Formats: sequence, C-alpha cells, structure tokens
Amino acid sequence: MKDQSKMPLMEALQRMRHERLVPFDVPGHKHGKGNPQLTEFLGEKCLSVDVNSMKPLDNLCHPVSVIKEAEELAADAFGAAQSFFMVGGTTSAVQTMILSSVKSGDEIILPRNVHQSVINALVLCGAVPVYINPQMNKKLGIALGMSIDDVKRTIVMHPNAKAILVNNPTYYGICSDLKQITQIAHEKGLLVLVDEAHGTHFYFGKDMPVSAMAAGADMAAISMHKSGGSLTQSSLLLCGEKVNANYVRKIINLTQTTSGSYLLLSSLDISRRNLALWGEETFEKVKNFAQYAREEINAIGDYYAYSKELMNGDSVFDFDTTKLSVNTLDLGLAGIEVYDLLRDEYGIQIEFGDLGNILAYISVGDKNKNIERLISALSEIRRIYKKDNKNMLDTEYISPTVVISPQEAFYAEKTSLPLAECGGRVCTEFVMCYPPGIPILAPGERITQEIIAYIQYAKDKGCVVTGPESMDISRLNVWEGEENG
Repeated sequence: MKDQSKMPLMEALQRMRHERLVPFDVPGHKHGKGNPQLTEFLGEKCLSVDVNSMKPLDNLCHPVSVIKEAEELAADAFGAAQSFFMVGGTTSAVQTMILSSVKSGDEIILPRNVHQSVINALVLCGAVPVYINPQMNKKLGIALGMSIDDVKRTIVMHPNAKAILVNNPTYYGICSDLKQITQIAHEKGLLVLVDEAHGTHFYFGKDMPVSAMAAGADMAAISMHKSGGSLTQSSLLLCGEKVNANYVRKIINLTQTTSGSYLLLSSLDISRRNLALWGEETFEKVKNFAQYAREEINAIGDYYAYSKELMNGDSVFDFDTTKLSVNTLDLGLAGIEVYDLLRDEYGIQIEFGDLGNILAYISVGDKNKNIERLISALSEIRRIYKKDNKNMLDTEYISPTVVISPQEAFYAEKTSLPLAECGGRVCTEFVMCYPPGIPILAPGERITQEIIAYIQYAKDKGCVVTGPESMDISRLNVWEGEENG
C-alpha cells in the first residue's frame, strides 16, 4: 500500500504559490489580478492556483511527475492497475472506455437505459449497439439491472461482440450481479466496461455492493464529484491489469483538453486522500442518514422510499443503501412535480425528479437538521398537494426499436417534422429528460405514438427535456431514408 496521506499535486501547487512567480503565461487573468470581479467572487486562493501546465506541475496529457504520482495513489486506493484523472467529467471517462474498446462496425452489448454519453461514443466511433432491454418494476416505473439470463442469451446470439457495458449502480441505486456478468463475459473474450458514475463509495464503504475493480472488470468510470467530494466535472477512469494503459492514454488525448484545470485535478488528489483515510467512517454516516430518512418518509404515507427489499438475486442483485430514492405515484404527483415543490416552496434542492420518483442525494456534507427539513417538507407536500392518481404514467422506460446504428442516423440526411407527425419515422437525434440523461430516443430508433405521448407528458409535467435541435421539443429531425414505418 502506498502512503495515502500524501497529496503530491496539491503540495506542488502550494509550493508554486509560495514561489511568487511572475506569470508571463496563460491564463490571462494572471492569478486573478486581471479580473478583480472574478477574484472577488471565487477568492484569491482559488485564482492563484488556476494555472497552466509547467514543469513543476506536470502535464495531464503526458504525466511524468506529480500528476503521475497522484494517479498512482488513486489506482492504489481504488484497487486498480491504473487510474487516469479526467477533467471532462465522467462523460469523457465513459467515452474513453468505449473508444478504446471498440471500433467502427464492432458490436458492444449494453443496457438500453445507459447515459447519453455511451450512445454519444457510438456516434463517434461507429460501433453497433446490441441492447439488452432492462426488466421493469412496474410499481415504481423504473428500469432494473441486467438479468444474467439476458446477458447469456445476448452473448450467444452475438458471438462477435467485443465488449459489454454495465450500469452499476443505476441512478436509483439498483445493482446487477456484476461479478457473475464479468465472469461470463470474460469466458467469451469480451471486455467488461462499467459506468460506475454513482458508485465511488463502493470502494471505501463497509458492506457496500461490489465495486467494478473488485468484480474483475476491465475498466470503470468513476464520478468522484458525486459521492467522492471533488469538484464538479472531475472524475477518474480506472483500468484493470490486462488493459493497455498507454493506448488508453492516447484515446483520452484525442478528446480531452490539453489545458487541464488544476482546480479540478487538485480536488481529485485531495478527495482521494480523504476517501482512502476516512472513507469507511464517512459512508457509514451517509448510510445511517439515508436509512433514517427512508424510515421517516415511509411513515408519512403514500411515499415509498425503497431499499434492499427490492433485491431478487438477479436484475436487482444488490441495492445501494446510500441512495434515497422515493416513489411518488401514490401521491398523485409525478416526481418532477414534487421536485419543483421542494425547490420553489420549501427551498430544498434535490438531485432530480422523473415521472414517478425523486432522488435526494445524501452525503457526508449533510446535517441532521437538513434531513429533518426534507422529511417535514415531504410530509407537508402530502398534506397540501395530494390528489387522485388516475391517469398517471406508470413507467419511466419504453423499449425502443433500433433501425440503424447511432452513427449512421446521426450523420444521415434528415428532415424536421412537428413532433405529432413523427410517428413511424426514425429519429436522428437524442431526446431525454435531464437529469438523469437516459435517452427516451437515440439516433437510429423508431419513433412510436407511445414515445410521442411520453415526451408530451414529460413536457407537461415540467421535466427538462433536452437533445433535439428544436429547443422547445416541438419538432424532431427524422431520417429521410425511410418513409413512415
């Protein structure tokens, strides 16, 4: 084990700060002196370390000193053979996993309820998705994990597939049997890629679901800025022993900035140290907060804060108990409506609300009084705003029909049609509610009347629908190569 109390990158920045260098390099604000309004807003200490690469601070594109050491410490802390500091968010880590594993024409197996970054990567590289449509929990209206039987069947049907990608956990806390999926895939020669954006704490907490590296996966994308405490947009890419890390670095450098932010990089260094030294204690506190909130919310009535009781040994192999996921359908309110009420009427900002659920993200930064305030607000919302739940949409996922590949559709000749007239046509762009950023439609998929009704319902309920060129989602771009299906 390496000395996890060290913070080589942060320490190098501190040394630089004390050297009182005269800057004749970028950024042009020159340690904040050229932009006093920004310095006043963010603070002099922050601006003094918003610097460019220089020899004592190493270079993110080709690290040989302090960044290299910081990445090695992170790999050691997470049980990986190699880690990479990512400043383009977990989106860039996910895309690197895919771009380094498959190329044009290759098949990759993945659940359809992936984040948009996955399908964006397929647009870039031309790989062909083989979707496993997830099983559903109809009561909650959410997609579950990957069934082992579905994984086996899909691998047999697609013997030339090069990789499989797994969401672990999902936004709602659902975990697949990652260890068995990894074993099955490796026996058939497939690489195992894990979108572990919401699972940083799996590596440090006690009695957590298995982490990607512990399960033997080849690569994992980690959102350190979610449960790990680093700055927004800072993430890690972890690699197993059999991955060619030098090639992965080349792929990263295809798309990641050559001007990596030292604010983001140092936050990764500091947060890794905190997790390595105090992660177990930290996440025990988070689990206790979430469990207390679950019990109190369920006692209110009509809400359902779910947990390990959903486990079925397969598509819900495990559950992340740090997640405070709450179903709102029995209240007669969509999750997004509860989200808006909490924000607008009670001054509480939760992570997201969809058509049937909300997610309140619990972290070590929370306090008992904040948890109590959330519980009280939810109780009052039930008392004041509860209504009949007839005509509530009961699902958050519609299985799509893939007609052509994402890349072919994205770059195809297209025409713009009013949303209501798109039934039967093939979509050439994304449509999604954000968050969570899981596409309702992706390029190459058939637009059905059910999907059109879903999009309109989501708009009417107040979901933030993004993706199309038409900013008000009144029109969609469709493939000219096919008439109505």
